[in-house]
Amino acid sequence: MSEKTCAACDCALDETAIRVTIGSHVVEACCEECAEKLREASAKGST
Repeated sequence: MSEKTCAACDCALDETAIRVTIGSHVVEACCEECAEKLREASAKGST
């Protein structure tokens, strides 16, 4: 079984993973800090 990793930093994910929607994709982050980085990157990419 493959291990899921954070979309921002590649750390292993557990049951506390945070789901972040980027465009039409949903990715998972390991913590709120990584989730915010993904949201910011998504906002910059959509301008």
